[in-house]
Amino acid sequence: MSENTTARVAELEKRINDLKARLPKHSVPPSMLIELDDLEEELEQARQEDTQ
Repeated sequence: MSENTTARVAELEKRINDLKARLPKHSVPPSMLIELDDLEEELEQARQEDTQ
């Protein structure tokens, strides 16, 4: 992995973990689920870019 990609992956993983820690156990706001989905997609893309 390039340094830039490694840093991007680490940042996305940190943001995902922070968001998951803030998720309430019940009545999760849709905006939080959307943000989580978006971050996970970005992380997947960053990892795929590195393998190409």
